Amino acid sequence: MEAQVTLDNVLNTVKSSLGHGLSNDEIISGLKEALSVGSKNAGENASKLDGFYKNNLIKIPFPKEANDMKNTLNRLGMKSQVDKFEIQLNRAAEDAAKKAAPIFINAVSKMTINDGLTILTGKKDEATQFLKRVTTKDLTKEFAPIIKASLEKVEITKYWTPLTHSYNQVPFVQKVNPDLNAYVTQKAIDGMFILVAQEEAKIRKDPKAQVTDNLKKVFKK
Repeated sequence: MEAQVTLDNVLNTVKSSLGHGLSNDEIISGLKEALSVGSKNAGENASKLDGFYKNNLIKIPFPKEANDMKNTLNRLGMKSQVDKFEIQLNRAAEDAAKKAAPIFINAVSKMTINDGLTILTGKKDEATQFLKRVTTKDLTKEFAPIIKASLEKVEITKYWTPLTHSYNQVPFVQKVNPDLNAYVTQKAIDGMFILVAQEEAKIRKDPKAQVTDNLKKVFKK
């Protein structure tokens, strides 16, 4: 009979099954395969049309610290431009997300046995935290130029820096960060890790969600 395969029962498998013909290498290989599939799913979900814009968990809003500026622009009759601008913030993230899966999968492929055992025996989001540690630098490098190019497609972006600089000169207002590219890049990366965390949760809780043939073989009783 085949046991239910979840990361929550992997620790017991590690402790009890090594003496029944399973090695650390086999177990970590199955884990890598499952995480690769999960990472690929996260990248595909984020990079599709409206992957960010229509997902309330990761949708990128007009910068919160610039809400007063947003309201001012709306009062000046620029609501349609503001709406297009907000959509483009998310389109930029969706464009960049196409680069995420290869970076995640490369990181998983380099995972050591110690990394894998830490994920299996650690916190519920241990895999997500591992990927965050080892991929954030590469994600930022890959995302930033794509986001910059995407944001330049909308007219209001040209006015963002002068608008923010002018707005920041007003006494007593909360200052707005004029670096829009940095804002969207960080939000895009944050969104990717939210999706990765969802995929990790599926792997841990739903044996049918991400389990591959290799993982089934590894944990077959």
